Amino acid sequence: MLITCYLSLTSLQIEIDKIAKMTELLELLNNKLLFWSLISCLTAQVLKIVFNFFSASELRIGIIFETGGMPSSHSALITSLTSGIGMDLGFDDPIFALAVGISLIVMYDASGVRRSAGLNAKEINKISKNLNEKSTLNLKETLGHSKLEVFVGSIIGPLISLPGIVYIGSPSNIFHYFFY
Repeated sequence: MLITCYLSLTSLQIEIDKIAKMTELLELLNNKLLFWSLISCLTAQVLKIVFNFFSASELRIGIIFETGGMPSSHSALITSLTSGIGMDLGFDDPIFALAVGISLIVMYDASGVRRSAGLNAKEINKISKNLNEKSTLNLKETLGHSKLEVFVGSIIGPLISLPGIVYIGSPSNIFHYFFY
């Protein structure tokens, strides 16, 4: 009898743990800051197709999976998250200050270090072709962003996320709008 009771309680505890883990996953999926930041990033990536079409007169869908180019999706994501934190916690909160610092580092890196690496790759590819025309070396050249690409990405982020956070909120609200 005691063993049966113990096994029942153990099974019950396992089920409760499963429900708790599922609740944590649902909370993560329902995080409005994360959701709208990812939507901002995705929007910037899709806009790369449009900008590339008008600048190069070429429709390249695959550019959505590439780094670099107009606009910076990294900048869109990080400024979206930073502005959302400011809205949620207040612009005088230390976490907002930390988010601003991280945003500046990400954007500086995109237009500085990563851009320089891309320019270096371009020159290395030229040297490789000059030394050996049959060379198969082809380093990725579009790694970083120009300052304009970073700026446009940093504007897109809050333009997408702030109205989404204010007027729609979390992803579960979108579900309720369509199905209730």
